[in-house]
Amino acid sequence: MPRTTAHRTALAAALVTPLLLPLGTAGPARAHGAPTDPVSRVVACSPEGGDRAGTAACRAAVAANGAPFTAWDNLRVANVSGRDRAVIPDGKLCSGGLPAYRGLDLARADWPSTRMVPGATLTMRYVSTIPHTGTFRMYLTKPGYDPAGPLSWSDLPQKPFAEVTDPALRDGAYPIEATLPSDRTGRHVLYTVWQNSSTPDTYYSCSDVVFPETEKETEKAPRKEEASTERKTEEPEEKEPEQKREPEKEEPVASPAADSPGPQPQGDHTPLATTSGPSSGPSAPMLAGGAAAGLLLAGGAALALRLRRR
Repeated sequence: MPRTTAHRTALAAALVTPLLLPLGTAGPARAHGAPTDPVSRVVACSPEGGDRAGTAACRAAVAANGAPFTAWDNLRVANVSGRDRAVIPDGKLCSGGLPAYRGLDLARADWPSTRMVPGATLTMRYVSTIPHTGTFRMYLTKPGYDPAGPLSWSDLPQKPFAEVTDPALRDGAYPIEATLPSDRTGRHVLYTVWQNSSTPDTYYSCSDVVFPETEKETEKAPRKEEASTERKTEEPEEKEPEQKREPEKEEPVASPAADSPGPQPQGDHTPLATTSGPSSGPSAPMLAGGAAAGLLLAGGAALALRLRRR
């Protein structure tokens, strides 16, 4: 049977009907598996991924990979022995550092995802074609994780939020129950490490999950709009005083004598003795004429008195 047909048959059996296989019929090399719920990138973008395989992220992953993810259950690295952070390089966590799966490491924020509820009980369905013993370690990216960047070990806590050893294989999959962290919002990556104890292999997978935004975060946008509205309404109030001050500066330019006839005579009553410059010119003839008239009157009065005495 061709390998592609075998993988499709295995996945269909795991998702639709119970997979009944005797424990001793397979060797260690066939201990394959991957999460189907929440769906992992390798399963979503495989030929069995359905509509998810046609998304922009999966198309880009296949293009970067150079081949389809037919062997969706074979993303495994041998002889890691728990040294995950030392063996798997940063930026290549989703591919396990394997060139055949490099398309899974694309830094994108539009991978097919599964909605989660913070603090809720998660029941992961980890499909496996052959049962084997081992430990599942589950990590969730830290608060503030940027899904548009490459996934690095620094994005994950040092300790997993759940660790399950030797779960029973049921209906072709391992049901793994765990309580999700309660402080996550937005898009995150659920990183699952399955370290076999019956084989030297360790399996790696990335499942993209989305948590609802908190009420505080959803209220941030309206508050910004309100703040901008307030600023817009305040702007005309700041401009009005400026428009009023402009004519006030122009009014004093007019002459007080022309605009206010009341105060004008007060300026004209300035004593002549204090005037100087051009104003002293017209004042001198007036003084000379008055003195001459006085002398003439005095002389006429004296002459009339003399004639009467005679």
